[in-house]
Amino acid sequence: TLFCPPIGHRQERGDYQESWQPMPMDKERLEEAQEMAKKVTDALGGAGIWGVEFFITKDATYFSELSPRPHDTGMVTLGGTQNFSEFELHARAVLGLPIPEIKLMNNGASAVVLANHTSLEQPKFSGLEQAMSAPDSDLRIFGKPTSRPFRRMAVALTYGKEDVEKLVEKAKELASKISVS
Repeated sequence: TLFCPPIGHRQERGDYQESWQPMPMDKERLEEAQEMAKKVTDALGGAGIWGVEFFITKDATYFSELSPRPHDTGMVTLGGTQNFSEFELHARAVLGLPIPEIKLMNNGASAVVLANHTSLEQPKFSGLEQAMSAPDSDLRIFGKPTSRPFRRMAVALTYGKEDVEKLVEKAKELASKISVS
């Protein structure tokens, strides 16, 4: 079992809104989380990446859920936060290819771009040029054929050496420049 540097995230309405890597954590809490994750994923078996979610408090680590696939909160890895994105790690594992040591390369953050109305037509995006001109950032559009309120349509990514709190704010600002119609 290999572990990526921890990823933090925030939810609204039960859905991912932003994530960041690394998630600053107490060493003891991180070790507890990794031990629990290993026990659960070893017992389930299979090949590929597992998104294992925990609630972390000052005094304890609580298992929340897991997904047997790349997880939306891990999209932050598409910004080059680690040497292999969660998608590349999943493909390597499923195909039986080697996975060298997973290393943190940059701090990073992601923020979702949400639709605000229902449309059965192909969504149109505005504000892309402004959002994509920011340095040390990227944008991934999901290509969904329709929209509805609060549907995740894209993700804004930021990365660099700044602390993750600043990167989260930058990602949210970039996401806010984009509208879906």
